[in-house]
Amino acid sequence: MSKLWVLVFITMFITGCANGHRYGAPDKIIVDTRGVDPYAYQVDLTECKDYATQVEVSDRTLEGAAEGAVVGAVLGAVLGNHETVERSAGAGAVLGGVKSNKRARHEQERIVKRCLQGRGYKVLN
Repeated sequence: MSKLWVLVFITMFITGCANGHRYGAPDKIIVDTRGVDPYAYQVDLTECKDYATQVEVSDRTLEGAAEGAVVGAVLGAVLGNHETVERSAGAGAVLGGVKSNKRARHEQERIVKRCLQGRGYKVLN
């Protein structure tokens, strides 16, 4: 099972590096700027991004990695021997972590877009 822990550690490390900033949505949200005060927009965008940080990307990634490891280990146990369990658990951890990370970042993006729309901006992307 030491290989499993190495894979989980690598997943955690990658998550930490990928989440060095607080916000996981696209770098650029495109809004229709006709009649928009650029200063007010930046203030609103910053506030909306702050709301999105309530989605804990790192925590969700780790949870997904743990769940993936369990599912992978169970499948490996059903399909093979202890080596299959380790490999399947490791693969499940990585896939579960990546999938959960992507979902959390997508949720952050939706939060920012809905927040801006709620403040009267026409979000184009």
